[in-house]
Amino acid sequence: MARPPRRMGSADVLWLNMDRPTNLMVIVSVVLLESVPDWDRVLDVVRERIIEPYPVFSQRARRRRGPSGHRWEDDPDFDLARHVTRVTLSGARTPAEADAELQAYVEEHLPRPFDRSRPLWEVHLVDGHGPGAALVFRIHHALADGIALTRVLLGLTEDADGRPGDLVGPPATTDLATLPLAATSNAGAGAVASGLRLARATTLSGWNRLRTKGARAAVTDAAGLALRTGQVVSDLLLTTNPRSVVGGVPGHRKRLVWTEPLPLPGLKQAGRLVGATLNDVLLSAVAGALHTYQDEHGREPVDLVTMVPVNVRPLDEPLPRELGNRFALVFLRFPSRDATPLGRLALSKARMDWLKASPEAALTFALISVIGRFPATLERRVVDFFADKAIGVTTNVAGPREVRYLGGVAVTGVLGWVPGSGRHTLGFCIVTYADAVRIGIMADESVVPDPEALLTALEDEVALLVRIGEAGSDGPTGPRRRRRRS
Repeated sequence: MARPPRRMGSADVLWLNMDRPTNLMVIVSVVLLESVPDWDRVLDVVRERIIEPYPVFSQRARRRRGPSGHRWEDDPDFDLARHVTRVTLSGARTPAEADAELQAYVEEHLPRPFDRSRPLWEVHLVDGHGPGAALVFRIHHALADGIALTRVLLGLTEDADGRPGDLVGPPATTDLATLPLAATSNAGAGAVASGLRLARATTLSGWNRLRTKGARAAVTDAAGLALRTGQVVSDLLLTTNPRSVVGGVPGHRKRLVWTEPLPLPGLKQAGRLVGATLNDVLLSAVAGALHTYQDEHGREPVDLVTMVPVNVRPLDEPLPRELGNRFALVFLRFPSRDATPLGRLALSKARMDWLKASPEAALTFALISVIGRFPATLERRVVDFFADKAIGVTTNVAGPREVRYLGGVAVTGVLGWVPGSGRHTLGFCIVTYADAVRIGIMADESVVPDPEALLTALEDEVALLVRIGEAGSDGPTGPRRRRRRS
């Protein structure tokens, strides 16, 4: 029996309308598997844990005239076989060759838009990734935000005892877990809709502090928040991304590369030297790679700006059946001009600490909700205005510490990129899983044609930070440095 059409949320409409040939609004995830799972079992898992609990995966987007606007409605001809396919690669022998072949396969599909007459997603079971396999997911951003989709897709997996569950841990996406976003975001929505009446957000946060800290502390905090709010508004309006070797007009083709698993202890030790979190260390490693890449391409290194998603959903609650988008964005300026690794690390920590105390996420969450109600032409102009302040998007997702299984096969790694918009040319994904971390890069081929050079710089920077951490703790814990690619 067909379900009644469901009105699409304003944020979902925003991402649905933002597709462009140079930057499709498609979230791409790769789940690496130790061996090839049974095909029928994969189909059953997708059906039982994605299609049945989340109706949007069997619905298509429709635009109706009148007050109903955009809606999700059941695809009357939905067929799982249209969305889940199986391919076989050559089975390259070395890990580097296997990764390169898989990367080329995913890259081939990145510029392909979805058929809007069907549900906007697809899964590829890719055999022949060395002795193993990979599941490649392409899902339109209109269905849900990246954190929600990570929970959905990795919810396909099971623990060693065969129990399925949610894989996502604390919201390491931005290391902003201390931000009282739930309290400020609703106020922010009213503020933006009413011409950014920022005092309302300040007042609500001040009231929360009054109840917990007392009047004097609440007044001090409220005054500080008001000052930060003014600075955030100024930053949102005036921030510019400087001209650089990674900036330019994006083309149709994107490149993907990623690291091998990087053990965490040495990176954590480096962070302890300056009181930084693991997230700070990983962001500083990316900043170091950007510094080296700019320098090696004959340009004076500058600080580059990236957009970082902030999770809004409570991670201790089940996902709603309708999914949808509930996230905010903040601007992070990579300390990619600084020439010293500890200097970059200290600046990464300082800038993240400032964001944790900032109302920026609350304001951008409200802004995203409001922009989705604009006419499509104005919507694009506003999105471009903010998107063009950054080189792309950087995500950091914390997965489980233990190994998980999909269809009885061990998951050896997870990667996932959210799309860029406007003139975005370079995105990073950082995923921790099973006490290791992988970092992936998505680069626009016409602007950054050699992401392998950026990857090598990133691996070298990680190795350097590990050695610094070992020296500071007088104990070898890090990985051996990989041989530099030619």
